[in-house]
Amino acid sequence: MRTPFTRFDRRILIGATLVLLALALVAAAVLLARSSSSASPTTSNPGAPDAASRRSTASLNAYEGLGSWVDLYDTPAWRDPKAAVKDMAKHGVKTIYVQTANDGSSSGIVHPKALRTFITQAHARHMYVVAWYLPSLGAGSTDYDRVMEAIRFTTQDGQTFDSFALDIESTDVKSERVRNARLAALSAKIRDCVGSDYALGAIIPSPVALDKRLGYWDDFPYSDVARLYDVILPMGYYTFHVHGGAATYAETVSNVQILRTKPGCSSIPVHLIGGLAEKSSTSEVKQFVRRVAETGCIGGSLYGWPGTSGAAWRELAAIKGGGGR
Repeated sequence: MRTPFTRFDRRILIGATLVLLALALVAAAVLLARSSSSASPTTSNPGAPDAASRRSTASLNAYEGLGSWVDLYDTPAWRDPKAAVKDMAKHGVKTIYVQTANDGSSSGIVHPKALRTFITQAHARHMYVVAWYLPSLGAGSTDYDRVMEAIRFTTQDGQTFDSFALDIESTDVKSERVRNARLAALSAKIRDCVGSDYALGAIIPSPVALDKRLGYWDDFPYSDVARLYDVILPMGYYTFHVHGGAATYAETVSNVQILRTKPGCSSIPVHLIGGLAEKSSTSEVKQFVRRVAETGCIGGSLYGWPGTSGAAWRELAAIKGGGGR
């Protein structure tokens, strides 16, 4: 026989039930917070969705087709940027990748006058200009400040670079965990500032070399890179690894195939950088160009402009893609 509840009994039961519900809600909130923390953007996530799912609205026109590179040490280009642009245009270059500074430079924009000439002369010929910068990923705001200085750089009539690419290769920070965390933080900060409709390129080391895990960057954060950038530019640099047309062909294939197996990288657009121009034979350039097309890359280039021979330019002319600016 059940004893009838008194009003007092009912109050005790209701109060206990409410306490249990409150405790359950607190426990659920703690679990949710831990789950969110474990998905922090500062670490690579092997299960990350492909970069295409980020719904970038950025135009990648500047990364399509034939490119050519100018770094801080290419004196002929800085001495006469107008002539350099004219030469590249004559050889069918669609995009000029030009270095603005590195972390050790005396300023964020090393050659402002020449850079303005690069921009105005290239735009007048319907060519694109992509700024690039080599960060150290050290502590402090130097890298971010210099990246933003390049992105905000203008000519006297208000023209700007068409895109920006970060050169991800410095190992000044010895701890890979710290290096990866700082790269993710810097990249996220840049992306937050420019928004989703601004194209960002990630210049990365050779996937073939990275996959050998020789202690250079064994835990390279492919997932973070694919999540925060719109296009990847692998520094294939076959001239450091192989010799001859057949070996160059195989090396180029491997770079793209390996990249496609990495988290988030199965379909991200790729502009492939080949070997050092001055050390590339005609047969090597020919095989590199062939694989750029066969692997579905949106563009390709040799590094860099001053060392590119007439014979190499003739082979590179086969790299097609997109239209002019």
